[in-house]
Amino acid sequence: MEEIYAPWNAMAKNIAYGAWAIAVLIVIGHIIRLATMSDAKTKYDFINKSEIMTLWVASIILIIGCCFFANSNVSELNALWIFVRVFTTVSMGMIVALIVQNLLKFYYPFFIEKRLKALRYKPRISPKTGKAMKLLSEDEEDAYLDEGMQAEENVFSIDYDVWKDEETGYVKIEKYSGHLHALQCPECNYQTFKVVREEILKAPAAGVEGELLKHFQCGYCGYKAKKTVILKMSQKFEESTAATA
Repeated sequence: MEEIYAPWNAMAKNIAYGAWAIAVLIVIGHIIRLATMSDAKTKYDFINKSEIMTLWVASIILIIGCCFFANSNVSELNALWIFVRVFTTVSMGMIVALIVQNLLKFYYPFFIEKRLKALRYKPRISPKTGKAMKLLSEDEEDAYLDEGMQAEENVFSIDYDVWKDEETGYVKIEKYSGHLHALQCPECNYQTFKVVREEILKAPAAGVEGELLKHFQCGYCGYKAKKTVILKMSQKFEESTAATA
């Protein structure tokens, strides 16, 4: 009887091996692309945009391969056995996929955030002199940002880093999302605490500070908090230390 199912068993194993190979190649391809990028900002954007999704896709393909491999040893088959195998395989596959999804969503951001921070503040090399450039302070960089850029920073939609070669005056401006990444939630400790809404309580004017209220919410436990931010006309906003839940 086992010979009857030999073609299926062989095909299931081949599909499993093929899926595993594809999953590994996807991850290796991601690593190779990162290794070939010399610019820190390019690496930052690539990791930020695609790394978690790449790992998720590779994980799904890997799990599918495992499902086929688990059913590559069929020795008997009937309607009940087919139902049991399909139900068990799909259930186990979904459980493993859910575990992987939670790991990538709630735990992996702790690891990726450290890498992104290191890349963002890694000294940039001047193409003019080959020497390390200086990252300008918030006050210093305003001289190199136009009014539109400063306005973007003033509402936290965009954040700019300005690197300057003090020897030649060469300047490089890098653009980042204003709401960079989720913070660690003070309630559940997951990296899922994000700004969901902002409202200007008082617009800044010449010599008069304004106020912005930032609303945070945890994507995992739902914890909410508010933080008041001080707005200034000529400088970046300075966050107040007080936050109210």
